[in-house]
Amino acid sequence: MLKLADIGPVLNLNYLVKGWLSRRGLSMLYGPSNAGKTFVALDLAMHVAANKPWRGCKVNGGPVLYIAAEGGAGVRNRLAAFKREHPEMASADFVLLPIGLDLHGQLDALAVCEALPGDAFALTVIDTLARSMGAGDENTAKDAAMFVRNCDLIREVTGAHVMVVHHTGKDEDRGARGSSALRAAVDTEINVTSEGEIVCKKQRDMAYADTLHFTLRSVTLGVDEDGDPVTSAVVETAEPPKPKRKPLSGKNEVAMQALYDALRDHGEVKSGDLYPHNRKVVHIDHWREACGVHGLTSGVADSSARMAFKRAKDKLMDLNEVREFGEYVWRVQDED
Repeated sequence: MLKLADIGPVLNLNYLVKGWLSRRGLSMLYGPSNAGKTFVALDLAMHVAANKPWRGCKVNGGPVLYIAAEGGAGVRNRLAAFKREHPEMASADFVLLPIGLDLHGQLDALAVCEALPGDAFALTVIDTLARSMGAGDENTAKDAAMFVRNCDLIREVTGAHVMVVHHTGKDEDRGARGSSALRAAVDTEINVTSEGEIVCKKQRDMAYADTLHFTLRSVTLGVDEDGDPVTSAVVETAEPPKPKRKPLSGKNEVAMQALYDALRDHGEVKSGDLYPHNRKVVHIDHWREACGVHGLTSGVADSSARMAFKRAKDKLMDLNEVREFGEYVWRVQDED
């Protein structure tokens, strides 16, 4: 019991991966099939095991247990590829358990607790939830709560953060599939998207981390008995994609077409740091005249025409399609 007068701020974050995972917490890393979520989970886990910064984030790591319920040659090859590409982490304190667990009942959770001495592991990964539910139904709140209780038992007894790898449903935008009791229970949700993003979707006690972008790079491991190459992949940092411009429509499209014509007929290159280099600009009067030719400002009073042109110009500037300086305008897209 603490009196209010004795309560002060908690300044030291008890993190495993700063901005992403807390020590002794519970998290869910989820994504659609073939998005690369297991590659990301293994990449993160290996950095924790090696106590190396992960994607620019500080790590307060330690030994890792990775329970690969969907294991077999696939997960082993992914780890082999990681070791080949990151030899400095090849001796990390990482243990793979390539078997399925039944975390719907309590026996397997107790067995994990008995096998792992307290505070010996920093992170335990359960990959995947679907293969670790036994006879339970992930869509039922009661069964989901039993799964969560067993994850809590493992982290409380062993001191490890428990991260569960899970799938999305048919609609990726609706998040992880199954009962909402799962999402309510976790401290952190991480979404690995089909667009190559690692997105922090929930944080209970930490600020939301910035979205990371990744790609998978193929790694050849050798050849099989038929002489065919055996490959896997590793996670690599990628640049954020450029935002997609929405196609213009209506009056905005008419005004932009008028600008194309004005630039074609009257465009010139202006010197000065505030104008685009080696690109044409056009005086605003030529654009206004072209808008009249295209019907945007024709057939109305002068005041209405001026207002229609101003609205179109201001809207295109708000959409970052057009820029203006010193009564000259130009297209932003020409700068890409």
